[in-house]
Amino acid sequence: MLTIKQITENTEAVLRGLEKKHFKHAKETIEEVISLNDKRRSTQNQLDKNLAEVNSLSRTIGGLMKEGKKEEAEAARTRVAELKEVNKGLDATMTQAAADMQELLYTIPNVPYEDVPEGTGADDNVVEKTGGMQHELPKDALPHWELAKKYDLIDFDLGVKVTGAGFPVYKGKGARLQRALINFFLDEARESGYTEIMPPTVVNSASGYGTGQLPDKEGQMYHCEADDLYLIPTAEVPVTNIYRDVILEEKQLPVKNCAYTQCFRREAGSYGKDVRGLNRLHEFSKVELVCIDKPEHSRESHKEMLDHVEGLLQKLELPYRILRLCGGDMSFTAALCFDFEVYSEAQKRWLEVSSVSNFDTYQANRLKCRYRSAEKKTELCHTLNGSALALPRIVAALLENNQTPEGIRIPKALVPYCGFDMID
Repeated sequence: MLTIKQITENTEAVLRGLEKKHFKHAKETIEEVISLNDKRRSTQNQLDKNLAEVNSLSRTIGGLMKEGKKEEAEAARTRVAELKEVNKGLDATMTQAAADMQELLYTIPNVPYEDVPEGTGADDNVVEKTGGMQHELPKDALPHWELAKKYDLIDFDLGVKVTGAGFPVYKGKGARLQRALINFFLDEARESGYTEIMPPTVVNSASGYGTGQLPDKEGQMYHCEADDLYLIPTAEVPVTNIYRDVILEEKQLPVKNCAYTQCFRREAGSYGKDVRGLNRLHEFSKVELVCIDKPEHSRESHKEMLDHVEGLLQKLELPYRILRLCGGDMSFTAALCFDFEVYSEAQKRWLEVSSVSNFDTYQANRLKCRYRSAEKKTELCHTLNGSALALPRIVAALLENNQTPEGIRIPKALVPYCGFDMID
């Protein structure tokens, strides 16, 4: 959530940033926020003046009575009663203005950094880097959903029977491959200095608001209405919310956490080759990185996270590219975001496997996540997160890019985790 200070002191810069994100009605929304803030402040000022007068009059009433000035004391009492009645209205007005402003602030996306490119969608993203091994596949190369059936790795039909579309059942070496990737990603994160967390996979609405999934993505989240709890779309939500309403000491920063969880998203409702098989699911496994940092160091932490994810793809021997997202393709909450995609030789398309984002103070302001500097000044933290990695499309790319006439080859880095070097 943008701070009032950002909006009031840098209004034009905020508007330019919101225009880059293609936020509709930006000017009208920002003007309304400023108007509500002015109303809240002016009402608060009047309320403070009235309270000061009430306190002053209350202190004099006893003295007036002792001096026998009953009429003046009675007049003071009447004035106090009038002011208290007025104050009730002022307090209600101030509370409503603050609530209306808060609700409006929740609807405004984060402002992108200056180095975020202009653009309206995926076609305008900038390719920063490509890498990885080139794979020569047989002429009759199969997509992963056919390989999964051929080698009895994943049963999509059984998932439909048990739950519905978008909930696959992993079997045999397919299940072992999933578990191997999870352990590999967690071990790599630990070696990079991340502390592992095992969080809940359901959260309350306060957590959803804290990281910006609510109200922006409410329709994409599974909601347990009876308990007013949400299934998490990513471990970012519970892990980042660990630091909600927390003041960290500067020496504790950066805080680096990682977590494996199941993730749940309702977004897989479309049809066609782009969502076949593992390309888009309602439930999937993911290892997430979360970092809490001070503002002047968050860019460096972001770079470290990008290097970590790139290192994973290199060890998995997958062809990849890194995209700097344009304003129109960034998430609601991000100030700067890079996507990692792996290339599927069998499908002849790029598959997104990670987004690594810097949120600046946007989430921290919602969370009231702060740190105390060496000078004892309390400031908002910066929050960052990235997938390291999301498993479905990684599994799809591994199966497709490593198929041979003899079977599916397992990358060397994964063999100790799988316990086999070939799926045949």
